[in-house]
Formats: sequence, structure tokens, C-alpha cells
Amino acid sequence: MLFREKRIIFIYIAAMLFLYTTPAPAAEALRISAASAILMDAGTGQVIYDHHGFKRREPASLTKIMTAIIALEYGHPEEIVLIGREPAGISVGQELRLNRGDRLSLENLIKAALLYSANDSTVAIAQHVAGNEERFIDLMNTKALILGALDTRFANTNGYHHPNHYTTAHDLAVITRYALANSDFAGIVRLPRATIYWADGKKEKPVENTNSLVRENSYEGIMGVKTGTTIRAGNCLVAAAGRNGRTLIAVILHSRDRYRDAVELLNYGFSQGLVKICARGEIIDRMPVTGGLKDQVEAVCEKDINLYLADEDLKVVTRKVIAQKPLAAPVKAGQEVGTVVFVLRGRELARAGLAAAGQVDRPGLLHRLKSGFNTSNCFTLMDKSP
Repeated sequence: MLFREKRIIFIYIAAMLFLYTTPAPAAEALRISAASAILMDAGTGQVIYDHHGFKRREPASLTKIMTAIIALEYGHPEEIVLIGREPAGISVGQELRLNRGDRLSLENLIKAALLYSANDSTVAIAQHVAGNEERFIDLMNTKALILGALDTRFANTNGYHHPNHYTTAHDLAVITRYALANSDFAGIVRLPRATIYWADGKKEKPVENTNSLVRENSYEGIMGVKTGTTIRAGNCLVAAAGRNGRTLIAVILHSRDRYRDAVELLNYGFSQGLVKICARGEIIDRMPVTGGLKDQVEAVCEKDINLYLADEDLKVVTRKVIAQKPLAAPVKAGQEVGTVVFVLRGRELARAGLAAAGQVDRPGLLHRLKSGFNTSNCFTLMDKSP
């Protein structure tokens, strides 16, 4: 009885130690209210966190990130834009209240779009850059395809609801990663406030950044980027922050608390350490070889792979080796023999090529003769046995 009681106590203590010393997977422990969310490393493109990040959703005014990219790449900030009838007629959502005949620089209109989320400014931008909004939207969609944002389609320049206007959190991270590489774009989205000036000097409008993380400088290293809000899209946010030479992009779609969600993701990302999961020259596997002096060759990683991972995530990273093709001698040292893919909970983290660590030659004439002699000698001995 005493032994049984001791055994029960031991099991109980062991269970309690396991409970309190084994942390839950960090990504799974995050409390994100958003319907879709992605955290991406801007430097590498690594997806650090994904919650329905590839599901199509309405982007609302996050659309204006792409609007600004096209404006900056096809126009010049100092160009003067003459406001026409269409932008002057915009009266839904945030607006500059542009009048027909107003003249503003392209830079001021881009600032109004990115900081103040002015819907009339995006239509003015489109008409100036492409002649009309339809051609400008074609440029937006073409750019999305070029960037690999394959689940994105734009039907307008400002984010109004339309059945053919959609994107994903992942695509928005890809688009933002590209946009932040543009110094003009990056310089605008990090401004807490600005003044929009009309070219004739008779009118100006002070505006504040709709992103409170930037406006109030309430997050260390905050760099922008954009808010978006409609009834259908909900509260949306793309937030970027940089620390110690590293930039992270958090995309939050249809959230109950977009700022808390963004901070939660960014904190999670910055808490991770850089881990070398594969070193150049590291032996990953051994590949079978036919018709050679050796029946296998060591496959080594062709490059270093360093990723930011939480300790809990590192423990469950798996790797999958994909052979390029069946190997037949001769095999040269350094020859590509396959690929290694690193996976975390079903999501690919990174991949690298595998190369042969050494060479495998085909048997020469002497080796074949020797092999043949040994075989025939073996048969002779067998014939002579009683």
C-alpha cells in the first residue's frame, strides 16, 4: 500500500512538473482577434505567423498601398495634378474635398492617400498617371501579378466594396514588403502628421496619420504603414516595425482590435532568435547510386539557412528530402542531387539545394575483370565441392 501511494505521488509530481515546465507553442498561444493575419520578415520574406493568411478578403483602404506604388513608379512627386470632375465628385468616406480645377502636386495627393486615407486623392492620382482610373487599375493588377500576389485583384484605387476587389493577408505582406523598399513610400508612411498644400498656395489642410501606432509613436521602431476600415472589410491594418536591423510586417484583416493584434504579432516576431537550421556543407542525407564503385553518396546543403524561430517552434521543425532524379554513376562532386525542405506545422519555411559531397565513378576495366575473375573463381570452387 505504501509503495502504491508513493507511486501515485511520484506520477502526480511528474505531471505537475511537465505542466509547468513545458511551454505551449508560442504561435498557437497568441490571442489574435483578426479573421486573417500574417507576420512576415521583410528582409527574407519568411512567414513567421499565419492565421488564414491565404484566404481572400476585402482590403478596404489598404488598397492605397498599391495605389501609391504605381503613382511613385509611373509619376514624379513634383508633377502638378489638375483635379477633374470625377475626383471632385467623390463624397464617400474620407476625402480632401477637392474641387474641379484645383491643382496639387502628386506628392501631396500621395500623402493624403497614405496618411489621411483620402478617397478623392486616389482617383485624382489615377487620372493623372494613367489618363483614367481603368488604365491605372490595370497597372495595379499587373503589378500584383509581377510581385506574386496571385490572390489579389483590384477594381478601384481606394478600397470601396466591389465583388472583384479582394486580396489576402499574405499578398498584402508581399506588396508592403516591396513598397517599403521605395524610400519615398517608406518616408511618407512613417510620418505622424503632415500638411497637404494646394499648388496655388491659397489652401492647405493639416492631416494626421490614421495609424495610431505611428501617430502616437506608441510602438518601438514603428515604420507605418496603413489602416483600412469598411463595414464589410472590418478594421484592417498593415503595421511595419524595425529593430536591430530587422523589419517585420504584420497584416491584420477584419479585427476586433487591430492595434492589439498587430502589437501581439510584432512582439512575437521580435522575441524570436536567429537559428541556423542548415549549414553549408552539412550532410543532410545519403542518396543511392546505381552502377558505381559506391552504392551511395552523401548529399550536403548548398547554403546556410538562418531563420527566426521561437524555441518551441524549433523543436517541431521537420525536413523533407526530395531527390532530383535516380542517380547513376558517374556522379561528380558538387553535382545537384536534390532539395531539402524545412517545414513547420505543415508550412514551408525554407528550402535549399543538395549537392553530392564527393564523386562516384563507374567501375573501370581492371575492376570489372577483377570482379569477373572473382565471380568465375567462386563458381569453379562451387563445381569442385563434393
